[in-house]
Amino acid sequence: MFKKAKNIDQAFRQVRNFCCLMLICCLIITCIAIFKSYSTVSSMQQKVYILANGKVLDAYASDRKDNVPVEARDHIRTFHQFFFTLDPDDNAIQQTITKALYLADGSAKRLYDDLRETGYYSNLISGNINQTISIDSVQVSTSDYPFRFRCYATQEIIRPTTITTRSLITEGALRNVSRSDNNPHGFLIERWSTIENRDIKTENRR
Repeated sequence: MFKKAKNIDQAFRQVRNFCCLMLICCLIITCIAIFKSYSTVSSMQQKVYILANGKVLDAYASDRKDNVPVEARDHIRTFHQFFFTLDPDDNAIQQTITKALYLADGSAKRLYDDLRETGYYSNLISGNINQTISIDSVQVSTSDYPFRFRCYATQEIIRPTTITTRSLITEGALRNVSRSDNNPHGFLIERWSTIENRDIKTENRR
């Protein structure tokens, strides 16, 4: 009788151990399944599909810090293109300057006001002068905030009889602001100044 009770107790322990083992295995499998599901959902949330010319392309989201140098350089290029690309048309000048001023602080507005007061834009219009700019390089330091930059560019001032090529070097800093339609990169140029703006050559037009 004692032997039979001992066998029953041993069998109960075995069943209990087996149940505990199965429960632990189920918990491990459940945790793995939850982790895999979360990873898959996170991966899918960072992936979008773009339809271009009838083809489906993959695009992946990334943190802004991965693209800061690229976005900063493009912001600076865009600002300089808007500010220094001028046609002999008052409406065109106002439109491009307005776009540029959305990308910079009061330092750019002060330069614009100074140029306007000296009659720079009026001379462009009356003399049928075009001004274009080519960005040679943009250096941005992201080690410290706000980000310091220096822009090297070449200007061409096209008059009816001559073309003047000028060297332009500017510098300033970038700080973060909210993105908008007028400022898609979410940067603002501040303490902007011109280091160099000198004539390189003047050629007669053919």
